[in-house]
Order: sequence, then structure tokens, then C-alpha cells
Amino acid sequence: MSEVDGIGEAVTGALAARAIEPAQGEPGQGEVAAGSGHGGVCLNCGTALTGRHCHECGQSAHVQRTVSAWWHDVLHSVLHFEGKIWRTLPMLAWRPGELTRRYVEGERARFVSPMALFLFTVFLMFALFSALGADMIGPGDGTPSAEEIAELRQADAAIVRLERERAALARRGASTAAVDDALDDARTERRVLAVASGRELIGEEPPETGWARLDKGLKKANENPALLSYKLQSSAYKYSWALIPISLPFLWMLFLHRRRYRERFHAYDHLVFITYSIGFMSMVLIAFVVLRTIGVTHGLVTFAFLLIPPVHIFRQLKGAYALSWPSALWRTVAMLFISSVTVTLFGLLLLGLGLLA
Repeated sequence: MSEVDGIGEAVTGALAARAIEPAQGEPGQGEVAAGSGHGGVCLNCGTALTGRHCHECGQSAHVQRTVSAWWHDVLHSVLHFEGKIWRTLPMLAWRPGELTRRYVEGERARFVSPMALFLFTVFLMFALFSALGADMIGPGDGTPSAEEIAELRQADAAIVRLERERAALARRGASTAAVDDALDDARTERRVLAVASGRELIGEEPPETGWARLDKGLKKANENPALLSYKLQSSAYKYSWALIPISLPFLWMLFLHRRRYRERFHAYDHLVFITYSIGFMSMVLIAFVVLRTIGVTHGLVTFAFLLIPPVHIFRQLKGAYALSWPSALWRTVAMLFISSVTVTLFGLLLLGLGLLA
């Protein structure tokens, strides 16, 4: 069923993206033809038609009422956003700064809007991971691998050995301080291994926070970490839009120290930059998952993963904000740090939602 769910999510994302994507300015759509209107007027608002679209409300002059027309709309939504995607993707990959600048400056009809692209790529990414069974956050079913089980057993054995050593020292009346420190380290290491394997979340006794709802969530998560993992994964794409407002203040601060930047670039410009950037990074992640699935060497994929994002951020910054190489370079380094902070904050948001749900 995961494959079917994945396809459903991809189609849902495409339709959601298409719903907010303007269709004006596309050639070959809505030819004025027989049945396109009553007496050459728009069927939506009644305005006299002078072209392929109503100049008052924007509706196509040619309206069909057939099943094939309905499927045509679906295919347009899923495959190419009325053809704009083929102009947008190459520029997003090779000239992201120019794409960002041109969209901000008014070329809206030629390119897929940042939010439409973001919605489609995010839905497609999570649909792909769902179909392939790839886990986004933590273990998928709470079952540790054979290697993780072996590590847990070794950690348990080390704890037992240290406990016996401590008991022997105590019987002789010798100091147990050194063994106590080693025992604390071993128990901490064991807990970390347990968390990584999905066997537990925070330990056997969750700490009391005084917030009844949070304490209840911590207890449930501790008893069933796989359920929390499922909640995080299912919520990740639903709240992925939060990455945009979380990133905005950080990007804005990169241009705060220069008056000419503050006067020239506004919050909208930064939002377009961020949304296009996240859309591209989602597509990169999709490509990496596909490459790993078809057996491409892990080292090669990792090298590309480490190289492509900073290069793309550099090119987008330099082109979108007309920066010099040094200015774009230090902001790229800052953006990489900002990205890690943003992802951390987003993860904490998901964790909070999962615990309080």
C-alpha cells in the first residue's frame, strides 16, 4: 500500500501546487472556438472576449465539459504545470539567482511560482520516501538492525561487568569513584544506542516537567518510540511550509548591515529566494534517494550531497542579490549554518507537535 499512498501524495501535491499557480501567459491554451462562450462573452463574468482569455477575470475563453478535459487538467497539474516547469527547472538548477531576480522583478507568468514548486517537490519527496520505504526521521517500525542489537548487547555486558567490579570494590572497602564514572559513561552510551535503534526515547523513567500534557506525551513516546517516529514522519511534510518563515529572519539579517541592501531588497524578495532554494534542495534529495536506490556508490552520492547545496546557494545569492564573489562567499557560509539551525528548529517543532498530539 505504500506505493499507492506515495502516488496519491504526489498527485495531491501537484494538484495543490496547480491550484495556486497562475495560468496566464501560456501559449496554446484557450483558443476562442465554437462553444467557447455565448455570443463571444466570458462564461464566468460576461465580459466581451477579445482574445484567448478574458481580460477581466482571466478565465480561458475555451471551456470544455468532457472527461478527457478533466484528465487533461490532472496531467497538466502532475506533469508540467502548463509547460512552465520546463522553463523553470533548468534555470533553477543552473541560474537560480537569475530565476529569483526575474521572478521578483515581475516575470511571473513565464515561471512556476516558488510556492507551487515548493508544494510539488515536497509532496513528491515524501511520496517517494513512502513508496520506497525510506525513513525520514528515526526508525520506521521500531525494529533495530542486527548490528544495533549486537551493540546493545555489548553495552549491556559492559554495564554488568562494571557493576560486578563495583560490588567487589565495595566489599573490600575500596574506593569506587573511578568505576562509578565508568559506569555512568557506559549507561549513557547504552541509552544513546537505544535511542538510535528505536528501542527507547529518553530512558525508562521520563523526567517530570510539570506540564501534564507534555509529561503524558513523553511517557507515551517512551513506551512506544515507533509511534512517535511515525507521527514525526507523517507531520514532516504537512508542516514543511514552516521552514520558510523560520528561515526568513536569518536571511534578512544577512543584509541588515548595509543600508543599500535594506532599501533594495525586502521581505518578499527573501521569501522568493528561500522558497525556490528549499524546492531545489528537495529535488536534490529526491535525486539522491533515487541514485542510492538504483545502486550508485554511497561515497559518490555523499560527495555530490556535500558539494551541490553550497554551490547552488552561492550561485543563487550572487545572482539574486547582485553580490560580489567575496560577499556571496561569506553569506554562503552563513547560509549553511542558518540551514542547520533552521532544520534543528523545524525538528524541535515536529517533536513538540508529536509529543503534544
